[in-house]
Amino acid sequence: MPNERVYAIAEVPQCSMTVPTLTVVSGPPGTGKTTLAHKIAQVVGCPAIIRDEIKQGMVLAAPGHDPSGDDPLNLPTLDAFFGVLTVLVKAGVTSVAEAAFQDRLWRPNLQPFVALADIRVIRCTVEAAVAHDRIASRADLDIRRAAHGDADLLKAVAAGQHTIDSWVPIAMDLPTLIVDTSDGYHPAIPDIVKFIGQPAGATAHPTT
Repeated sequence: MPNERVYAIAEVPQCSMTVPTLTVVSGPPGTGKTTLAHKIAQVVGCPAIIRDEIKQGMVLAAPGHDPSGDDPLNLPTLDAFFGVLTVLVKAGVTSVAEAAFQDRLWRPNLQPFVALADIRVIRCTVEAAVAHDRIASRADLDIRRAAHGDADLLKAVAAGQHTIDSWVPIAMDLPTLIVDTSDGYHPAIPDIVKFIGQPAGATAHPTT
């Protein structure tokens, strides 16, 4: 969009003189995290590290991979995801990280970055029915989703054994912005980027 293009050129957040910014895009499956993470990275001009894309790359090198049940590639994907972030943060690279991890995985793995980066958390949210519809749609239309356990997730949703409302957000004292992705982005991309660029300590916990 024209307004976003102008904003991207004129008002992207400047990197800190001492530490990079790590923007964590979080939320349950089906809440639009990956698309938003790529949009943020494009506007800011930095890399986006996407958990599911790392997993898909692993599956390409693992013929016969079966994502159902206890997927043997999940732990290597976790290690690779945070390994890449560690390299980038220690090198002083501002970046965007996206995954559907809950607090139990995010918190212990983000903790080492607190002293090394200005961390901003974006928490994507939609109504449960919208998220479930998105999960079903992408499973049908995107062959790359075969790398993930979408089929098992959809079965659990249909059986009433899973809902996105059970997802546990990151429980850290970090600047956090809740973004509704039901229809576009609320707040909008320019406001999200402005939030990312605010000085450390100047942001509410959380904001809407």
